[in-house]
Amino acid sequence: MNYETHFASDVDMERFDPETLRARKRRRIFLALIVAAVVVIAATLLFGRNSGAGDTGSAGATVVAPVVTVLSPGQSAFQGTVTATGSLNARIDMPVGVVGEGGEVVRVLVQPGDWVKAGQSLAVIERSVQSEQARSLAAQIGVARADAKLAKTQLDRARQLVGRGFISQADIDQREATLAAANARVGVAEAQLAEQRARNGRLDIRAPASGLVLTRTVEPGQVVGASSGVLFRIAKDGAMELRALLSEADLARVRVGVPAAVTPVGGNQSVKGHIWQVAPVVDPVSRQGIARVAVPYTPVIRPGGFAAVSIVTSTGNAPMLPESAVLSDPSGNYVYIVNSKNMVERRSVKVGQVSSSGVAISSGLTGQEKVVASAGAFLTPGQKVKPELQKAAR
Repeated sequence: MNYETHFASDVDMERFDPETLRARKRRRIFLALIVAAVVVIAATLLFGRNSGAGDTGSAGATVVAPVVTVLSPGQSAFQGTVTATGSLNARIDMPVGVVGEGGEVVRVLVQPGDWVKAGQSLAVIERSVQSEQARSLAAQIGVARADAKLAKTQLDRARQLVGRGFISQADIDQREATLAAANARVGVAEAQLAEQRARNGRLDIRAPASGLVLTRTVEPGQVVGASSGVLFRIAKDGAMELRALLSEADLARVRVGVPAAVTPVGGNQSVKGHIWQVAPVVDPVSRQGIARVAVPYTPVIRPGGFAAVSIVTSTGNAPMLPESAVLSDPSGNYVYIVNSKNMVERRSVKVGQVSSSGVAISSGLTGQEKVVASAGAFLTPGQKVKPELQKAAR
């Protein structure tokens, strides 16, 4: 017990001995001075390398010029475009129904997606009764012609006898009238037969014009008539269109005949077309108008579908900059350029078309300047910089 107590006392005395504490403090101060010296030497070496690229202020301090990426955009061809969406439709949608008296459908000759010619039969109607009626009228023509032939023979004989005094002139007049009536009956019978044949011809449902069959709502065995409604829909000549909804401002920039590219939803294939009609009125509620884009038929164009359209409104050449190079504030849009003294200058610009290729500058630049590509918000006019040139994005 005495030995342990004595050992613990020696340890406590050594821990709190003044000389020991002062030695430890001196070691700590020495280590701190060494670390500070290393930091000063490292900073001196680092800033000494860039001393040639900096400026010396009035107080003798060296100012390091920041490196900025600049580009010389030149002149690039661009197209001003308006983008919109809308529905696909047949340019001329022709509903086809029953034009005759109708009847039972015997055969349907076309399917949706088939191309047809003007006058081509789309469906055949049963016509047994109408055919017998036509035969009856044809027979009546034969009877009327026989009566007319007999009347003419009797008239010729009477004219031979009138000179001998056997027949009076009144009999001749009567026989002439009989012949005229017989000829008239022949004409009536022929007209009735032609009418019946025309009715029979209208029994079949025919295409009013050449085009693409879009829909079919009739099947064999179905009884159709004037009240059956639309049985087929045909896109005349297969011509399609996109009815694009545009704002008032965009509608004012669109003209008939300008090119456009239509891309159906769900596809990546664009179909070239052109504006064929611009709405003369604007919806007072939505403040939008319709521009109708004519496109030729292709399998990717399906009436009733949805599509996007890009309409060309203008073309030209202008400097093209990335969006990061164009800044804005309450005074308007501007860019920073680096002059021949490697100093930053502010240049006000007017922005044109904005697209995936960049921002077209319609005025304010010639394209030969060195424009700061990015980080312009961290610069100030008159600041000294070190420009690093890169190619403009095309």
